[in-house]
Amino acid sequence: MSITRPRFRNGAVQAAAGAGFSLPPIEKVEDTGLSPLWLQDLVLKILYFQGYLSGFKVAEAAALPFAGVTDQILEALKREKFVEIRSAQQVGLGEGSYQYAITGAGIERAREALERSQYAGPAPVPLEVYNAAINQQRRSRPLVNPQTLQQCLADLVLSKKTRDQIGPAVNSGTSIFLYGPPGNGKTSVARAIGDLILQETMFIPYAIYIDGQVVKLYDSVNHQLALDEEDLNGTGMLRMNARRDPRWVRIRRPFIMVGGELNLDGLDLVFDDVNKYYEAPFQVKANCGILLIDDFGRQQVQPRDLLNRWIVPLENRIDYLTLHTGRKVEVPFDVLVIFSTNLPPRELVDEAFLRRLRHKIYIGDPTYEEYREIFYRVAKAKGVTYSDQGLAYLLQEWYIRRNRSLRASHARDLCDQILAIAYYLGVEPAMTRELIDRAAEAYFVEL
Repeated sequence: MSITRPRFRNGAVQAAAGAGFSLPPIEKVEDTGLSPLWLQDLVLKILYFQGYLSGFKVAEAAALPFAGVTDQILEALKREKFVEIRSAQQVGLGEGSYQYAITGAGIERAREALERSQYAGPAPVPLEVYNAAINQQRRSRPLVNPQTLQQCLADLVLSKKTRDQIGPAVNSGTSIFLYGPPGNGKTSVARAIGDLILQETMFIPYAIYIDGQVVKLYDSVNHQLALDEEDLNGTGMLRMNARRDPRWVRIRRPFIMVGGELNLDGLDLVFDDVNKYYEAPFQVKANCGILLIDDFGRQQVQPRDLLNRWIVPLENRIDYLTLHTGRKVEVPFDVLVIFSTNLPPRELVDEAFLRRLRHKIYIGDPTYEEYREIFYRVAKAKGVTYSDQGLAYLLQEWYIRRNRSLRASHARDLCDQILAIAYYLGVEPAMTRELIDRAAEAYFVEL
């Protein structure tokens, strides 16, 4: 079955047949969906901050093609005497090689523009174009089957029941509530799901344009570039792509993790009072991907307030963001939200709120057989000589006799302890009784 993908032209979305997500090139200023005056201000700010630039460099900084777009903007600015050609001597071919400089009148206009916004980066795309792109790309989200899930979770030791719960939860694309004792791999499960999603790529714009305001979307910390031959030049460097709209960047589907630092302000448009533009909130940066709320219940915001904020997005798949002017704008909420917590669910929220979290998955303590498999894998990976006799001694002396619960993370931590002690003593790292006792004594605390 073929899927209809969007094509962008004149700030609108047009249907196009084909298997790939298509972003046709911009051929004229009108194709950007932005006003010529706004684009002129953007170019002036770029020249104001960076000084003399060639036409090609201006186009690169604005993420716009030179021919038909940037050249027309520069020509209009030149007619108004806001810019001038510093040198007509070409260092390359074509007018794009001319060096442009901002004039005194241009500096005055640039300063006026900077009072409204300090943004001087890649040209944004209109909000409606971004919304249409997200709505289209979410329809192509990859689905998980038992085989792909097995590959995804191959490095984790989980019961079949848990695996069979994770698969449908991932396919739902809504919300997952992972809970259970600490140290049993809830975050690792979430990261493994993220690795599966990250195999797919998508396009996002560098920034979004909303009523004259800029919302910076692309984040080099949270977004992983996924470049192919179309995006690179012969030396492997990123290049301006004439075959598609250069305002968009190809990334891996995002996996964004937030923890105790999360607050309600971080879930709305964050306005920078100094630079006078917005930073997109976490859930917008995570669109078409995963947002992991780690250590849920330990955030600066109460769990009830957090879920109240997301009742509508989780159910309707639409979010509403507020500009500092008070205007609310609608954006898609195509995010698989994973809540991970060590706290008992009854201490976090009531039944009505838990009902809105579609999939609840308990990640419990490993069985003795599962613990053995975990310890064997970890010891092999870390270079600790494994021994069933040593493990039996560890379990009897440090778990059963002391009524201590098994935790999946103990294997990793105890192997690290054994390695540190063995290096100090100058002996082979192995699961001997002496090294196990010294490692366990240094690691466990009797509460």
